[in-house]
Amino acid sequence: METDEEEQRVTPFQLQFDKPVASQIKIAEWNPEKDLLAMVTEDSKILLHRFNWQRLWTISPGKCITSLCWRPDGKAIAVGLEDGTVSLHDVENGKLLRSLKSHTVAVVSLNWEEDGQMTRDEYGSHSVYEDRTSRFFPPPPRVPRMPGLVSGETGFMDDSEDSFRELSNSSQQRFNILCSGDKDGFICFSIFGIFPIGKINIHNFGAASPLKDTEAECRLLNASVYKVALSKDLCHLVVMCSGELIEDREESENRQMTEPGMHGLHCIVLDTSIFWKRKSELHQVAQQASNIEELAEVIRSSISVMHKEWSDAMRTFHDKFDSLSNLIIDHGLQSSPQEEFLSLLGGARTSPAVHQFLVNSLGEVGVKRVSKAVCGAGKEVQLIILNHLQPAAEIIAFRMGELRGLSRWRARYQGIGLDETLINNATEKAGMILVQVERFIRVLSSVVQQFSNFFNWLLKCIKLLNSEPSDHHLLLYNSELVVIFLKFLYDQDPVKQLLEASEADESIEVGLETVQRVRELVQFGGFSDCEHLQRTLAKEFQQMESSFKEAFQMPFTTISRKIVCEDSLPLCPLPPSSASLSTSIPMSVSYYEDASHSVPHQTRQHMFLDYISFHIPDESFSGMENCIGIVRGIMHDSSIVKRGYTSVEAVLLCIPVGYYCVDLSLYKESQIVLLLNETTTTSESSGDACMMIVQANDLPFVSITRSTSLNYWNLHQLKDSVVHLQMENEKVRSIPHSVIAPLAVSSSRGVACVFAARKRALVYILEEDEDEVSDSE
Repeated sequence: METDEEEQRVTPFQLQFDKPVASQIKIAEWNPEKDLLAMVTEDSKILLHRFNWQRLWTISPGKCITSLCWRPDGKAIAVGLEDGTVSLHDVENGKLLRSLKSHTVAVVSLNWEEDGQMTRDEYGSHSVYEDRTSRFFPPPPRVPRMPGLVSGETGFMDDSEDSFRELSNSSQQRFNILCSGDKDGFICFSIFGIFPIGKINIHNFGAASPLKDTEAECRLLNASVYKVALSKDLCHLVVMCSGELIEDREESENRQMTEPGMHGLHCIVLDTSIFWKRKSELHQVAQQASNIEELAEVIRSSISVMHKEWSDAMRTFHDKFDSLSNLIIDHGLQSSPQEEFLSLLGGARTSPAVHQFLVNSLGEVGVKRVSKAVCGAGKEVQLIILNHLQPAAEIIAFRMGELRGLSRWRARYQGIGLDETLINNATEKAGMILVQVERFIRVLSSVVQQFSNFFNWLLKCIKLLNSEPSDHHLLLYNSELVVIFLKFLYDQDPVKQLLEASEADESIEVGLETVQRVRELVQFGGFSDCEHLQRTLAKEFQQMESSFKEAFQMPFTTISRKIVCEDSLPLCPLPPSSASLSTSIPMSVSYYEDASHSVPHQTRQHMFLDYISFHIPDESFSGMENCIGIVRGIMHDSSIVKRGYTSVEAVLLCIPVGYYCVDLSLYKESQIVLLLNETTTTSESSGDACMMIVQANDLPFVSITRSTSLNYWNLHQLKDSVVHLQMENEKVRSIPHSVIAPLAVSSSRGVACVFAARKRALVYILEEDEDEVSDSE
């Protein structure tokens, strides 16, 4: 009877299944909304499994994956890569939706958090913003296909565009921020994961000093981010990082240069309340700007495809007609192809070179083939303009007009960096691209018409030279247009010129009378650029993009400056070789509703209590081996520490004898899940493991005294009050395998996935009263 009770006590969690895995897993995250588990293998492949272990898809980005997280609604996965790229993938098929190169080194931590309230602003009022674009415009155009894709071949690009639009639209329903931290101490923020809105460097970030009764600040040098966690109200960001904390006094010349800093593990709290205070304004700007950037990509791709289509057609034309120059030289003539064609048009005797070219080299079939290539390319380019480029330019102009209206509301939008002057300039550039498109359409139509007229005349000439009857109805041509073609188009290409953005300052010749008329129109207002007609379409697009980048950079810079460091808490020293410990130190950060604080809506950031748990390296403190530290309330403390008070509490847990911590994760209701391996003394046995749940609220937390000495680690004062965990007193599940990190815990589903060292995955149900977990997709 005693044995049965003991077995029931040590196995409280239900094992759902035990499945093999093809390769070792290094990252694993549960979907916050569905029973889906995303895993990253050692060879950097992403696997998506259902709860029943059915694999949905596998993708390989081709680069080393260093971090992963889910979008809050579970419809997209953010993946951090070793080269600093953050890529978004569709949960349905794993296809790439967007890549953002915000970092230059490995992205080691990702956190995606959404605002808990959908439409409330800082004053508690509902402020719904409606995107009016769909009222006036059809759905935005797609990126055109490159030449060579047949009709109906959708491929990767079309599918991912549909997915991206759907995800982008759904993300507008609730404001969210994606945070990414790299190993060099940079942290980036992007709205909806697609619009960059801020970047900070915690290397030299001024932080509130942990010392009381001092005006000094502290700076963290040689920082490396381990984990970032944005609070659920978006008002604070907790950063777990390593580095050397030094005091930065103004009278630094009086400070001893030999005074050592505090190299170790630190917790930094950043004030990101600007995201909550201005979420309505940031929502609107991000929505417009991200759509504008998408449409700008449509224009860029359209110009690229148009350039290729037309260049290929012109290459076909010159491959055929350049041989005429060689024939003229071979016959000893001192004339050009244009002069020979003009002589033929004027009724003069046909030269041997022209006769040989038209009858033998080119022929009627050759003319028709070249005509089909040129005129067909002209029609394709026109379709790209009408279906892609022009609609995109029109919607961009409308959206810039919306931003222009917002920028004039200075009281609300100047504070987030929406500069009226820059937006006005970008709006004008958006209008100028429409002018350039209209001009390009006219030029293209005229050029294609003259090419067609020239080819009709050549067919007429070939039939006459071959003494064949001609169909006058089908071969009508205009002699004047032939002359114009030979003088201005035979060896020149105005269409290609408009599609090229030359690095040299080459300008299109515009008549003085036209220039004067443009200057007179400027006096009426509406635009100030008098030189737009001297630029090509591609050059105008480059200037428009540059103006957009400048206008959107201002909110990025403004928000970056408003993200400040509120507090820093030294946790524990790290050994000198800690550079590679970011993946080996188990740590977790989470936020829970703080029922003990009833606060008004304006200060809702105090409604959440932060919990930080981490394994303390054995080398950190003497006499404190195999311990886990849990700290809570640092966000509260950051607001009152300057007044001499503290609300930071901490507790040290000692792992049961015979075990060591492999990984840990904070669970719902202030619980912490520990994954422990048995300490083995023999090489023949890898040992067993266990999973333990500790109720954090029941632990004897102790208030931390903020020391008056810089070189003092706050947790060291708890060395005499360590709580020793006992197997018989906690919820423990034995695991008949040696386990490895990561431990994947789903707070919403009440399940945990444990990976054994022998390439096995074990899924446990943590809720005792839950019989099964749904298989919903």
